[in-house]
Amino acid sequence: MTGTIVNTIAIGIGTIIGLLLKKGISNNIKNTVMQGIGLAVLLVGGKMALQGTHMLVVIVSLAVGGICGELLRIEYKLERLGLFIERRVGGNGGNVAHAFVTSSLIFCVGAMAVVGSIEDGLTGNAGTLYAKSMLDGVSSIFFASTMGIGVLFSGLSVLLYQGTITLLATSIKDILNPFVISQLTSTGGLLIIGVAANILEIKKISVGNLLPAILIVIPLAYYADKYSILI
Repeated sequence: MTGTIVNTIAIGIGTIIGLLLKKGISNNIKNTVMQGIGLAVLLVGGKMALQGTHMLVVIVSLAVGGICGELLRIEYKLERLGLFIERRVGGNGGNVAHAFVTSSLIFCVGAMAVVGSIEDGLTGNAGTLYAKSMLDGVSSIFFASTMGIGVLFSGLSVLLYQGTITLLATSIKDILNPFVISQLTSTGGLLIIGVAANILEIKKISVGNLLPAILIVIPLAYYADKYSILI
């Protein structure tokens, strides 16, 4: 759990720095910086998405995951949680909720979170999560300076998400071969592109409802590879 704890702390420190930098920044500058962040997130997601070697596995995972997410109303529940946090910290206008949901998705979706947490749980090597901590810490500075204090609470999402994977690491260690990781990375990349679309206000995409795809792509890719299905 060491890597996840460090990751959570890094997000907290980055958020505090970002909130300090936020003071005195005009709305025009904040909007421009946010657009730049959106483009950067789009680039990261695009690079990840292109790592997939078999798109049919990714497409099926997104389709089935989207159905599951809609039935479970994940996006709605995330937004409700964000609004609950907002009421507790005295925010208004949905800014805290938006910052919480957006930053949580960015920090949790991706192969580094999954693979790093498994490495930490199995071997105690938190190197991948330490690297992720640096990236998330720097990112949280920019997110907090434009979106506000809601970014701070995304650290709790990281703690729960990565901590759970670390504790369950022994159960899935044999599944994550290179083929599975590439499909997982591609799926996560497409979800990050969805987050970027929301940041840039291109189109509202219910990324939260697509989150189950991250869980579905792992066994689907594993069995597709094992039995040479769809390959």
